[in-house]
Amino acid sequence: QVQLVESGGGLVQAGGSLRLSCAASGRTFSSYAMGWFRQAPGKEREFVATSWSGGNTYYADSVKGRFAISKDNAKNTVYLQMNSLKPEDTAVYYCAASRRVRVVVSPGEYDYWGQGTQVTVSS
Repeated sequence: QVQLVESGGGLVQAGGSLRLSCAASGRTFSSYAMGWFRQAPGKEREFVATSWSGGNTYYADSVKGRFAISKDNAKNTVYLQMNSLKPEDTAVYYCAASRRVRVVVSPGEYDYWGQGTQVTVSS
């Protein structure tokens, strides 16, 4: 069992930055693919970024070049650095863990989810 707890959300002006954190329980954190998703009101949950073994990363086109995912296996924590934020980035952001050791972009392939953290970008 893996428990995930996100933090770091908040209100920021367009063009600003935020760093989300996701603390994970469990000793097998390093073996999981970790992902960030977001869900805006009235929309489906969408993939944002993922990191898996070997330091591999993959991003949605909408955030490529602005967001960066990183894992600190010693701290059992995954981060999402978000720069140049836009109003359309406003959503609840979720951290997720997958046992699949490869790129994973579908929500259905993630096994554990955090409770989410709100990010609001004002124009």
